[in-house]
Amino acid sequence: MLEVESIQLTDPGPTRARNEDYLGVVTPDSAQEARQRGWLLALADGVGGSRMGYVASRTAVEAVRDGFRRAPDGEMLSTTMARLVQQANTNVHAAAREAGPDGSGMATTLVMAAMRHDRAVIAHVGDSRCYHIRGDRVTFVTSDHTIVNEQRLMGLITLQEQDESGICHILSRALGTELFVSPEISELQLIKGDLMLLCSDGLHNGMSDKDLKRIVAQGGELQEMGERLLQHGLTSYGQDNTSLVLARVLDVERVGMYRGRPYKMR
Repeated sequence: MLEVESIQLTDPGPTRARNEDYLGVVTPDSAQEARQRGWLLALADGVGGSRMGYVASRTAVEAVRDGFRRAPDGEMLSTTMARLVQQANTNVHAAAREAGPDGSGMATTLVMAAMRHDRAVIAHVGDSRCYHIRGDRVTFVTSDHTIVNEQRLMGLITLQEQDESGICHILSRALGTELFVSPEISELQLIKGDLMLLCSDGLHNGMSDKDLKRIVAQGGELQEMGERLLQHGLTSYGQDNTSLVLARVLDVERVGMYRGRPYKMR
């Protein structure tokens, strides 16, 4: 059976009066629930400068957390994640309307990782990130939904021009701005010892892959590792709310698929 340990850490940062990040984890209550539904990690970052961003992030995470708990047993995780993103978007959009003028521009990023058996499915909208860490290899799973990143992917600007751009944090996609949203969804295989890191831009803006490898390589308990990452974000960037959800895979259950149904592999 898949076994996972996780922690959640957040700090408003030295320059922010309010924390607009919101985190959530769903842990199965039994072995049967672990096999049928699995684990969920979620992180949202209320869009800076917009009104009531803290409401948007909380609304999004609560929507996906509650929806994951009610997901049909054995449903494909990719199907579950796509539905949860749309539900979160609907809830944020509705909250903005209910707030009246104060809710104008309410929006949030969202990144999630659902894990079951030996697989992880990642869904995201915006520039909150997911990293997969295996030994000394760091894989950037998500792709920032920002205007300059999409310009770089189309070959319109270089990586250096992207890093030096004055609009590098302007999102091209976020929850709550439209009635429908298009998330990116990806899947990867898990093995024992893998780490999954979700984080807001308050952390990754001041953290290179080299920094991440160095901090993880110091080892220790998951809480200690997370606190080192959080402190690095606060000292190297420190201009925003800084948050992370960190999970370690303790064991996996290898499965195959036959006619859409999983079977245990020996």
